[in-house]
Amino acid sequence: MNKVNVTIKDIAAELNIAPSTVSRALKDHPDISPETKKLVNQLAEKWNYRPNPIALSLKGGSTNTMGVIVPEIVHYFFSTVISGIEDYANEKGYNVIVCQSKESYEGEVASLRTLINSRVDGILVSIAKLSRNMEHFHELRRKDIPVVFFDRVCEEVESDKVTVDDEEGAYNAVKHMILEGRKRIVHLSGPPNLLIAKGRIDGYIRALNEFRIPVSEENIVKCDVREEAEWIIPSLLRRNPRPDAFFAVNDFTAAQTLKIVKKNGFTVPGDIAIVGFTNGQLAGLTDPGLTSVDQHGYEMGQESARLLIERIKDPSRPFQRRVIRTELIVRGSTEAGNTN
Repeated sequence: MNKVNVTIKDIAAELNIAPSTVSRALKDHPDISPETKKLVNQLAEKWNYRPNPIALSLKGGSTNTMGVIVPEIVHYFFSTVISGIEDYANEKGYNVIVCQSKESYEGEVASLRTLINSRVDGILVSIAKLSRNMEHFHELRRKDIPVVFFDRVCEEVESDKVTVDDEEGAYNAVKHMILEGRKRIVHLSGPPNLLIAKGRIDGYIRALNEFRIPVSEENIVKCDVREEAEWIIPSLLRRNPRPDAFFAVNDFTAAQTLKIVKKNGFTVPGDIAIVGFTNGQLAGLTDPGLTSVDQHGYEMGQESARLLIERIKDPSRPFQRRVIRTELIVRGSTEAGNTN
């Protein structure tokens, strides 16, 4: 048969029996004779018949499918989170549909619509940089669709949430550089509307305060993409006195900063130390290797999927918040004796 999506009606027409008989035969109903069951199952296998999950959801109320919305899959962190989600979900009998918002509000809303129309049982979300209006997430709550926020969370929507300890991670990173003798540390920060950016700023400030290093507003600079680093870092290097360290909100910005610093004739870490946040594959490919804060994305993915499945099974349980501990991975960008 050439038809792509074989239906119960197709099988029924071929065998000249009622669609309801085919349906019951496929479910091994006791009222259907062994001979009919055999014919139905043989033809279903021959034609590669697969039940329509949406049709099943209309009857049974569940598709055993969860949706995931991430800003961008190309980010190593989000790809590891997705791996953790998929591994846990598949183990529990769930399929996963992944959408990208491409860091835009419109993309996020469109992704949400796609997942709702696919009748997923629940949704995992890390919000986009440009999302300010959270009405689309309030709509999920009104529709009683379970949602778990991870990494970049929406605090105004009551839900389960999984985050990393951004403040502690930033604090440890900056403390490490201070203990290495750095005093003029610039923080290349993320968008102020994201809680992860605020947490990393708070950790940066806490470390400076602990060592009685003055906190200057001009040393907290919005710079979280490589394109911004191209013009911001050279201007910072022209300061007098110039920075002796950079703590970046992510590895992409940190790696680009390292490249620009070297291009301008400074040594790393001799003249300037650099720390990133993610500890993705990129951190081990720079020269020298990039010291970075490991967010344990795979663990975050598994924990997020676990909370969502628990919520699907028990909608009335109290909301939970899980915080994943970070780990500072030291490489050559902060320690002259460490070139890894």
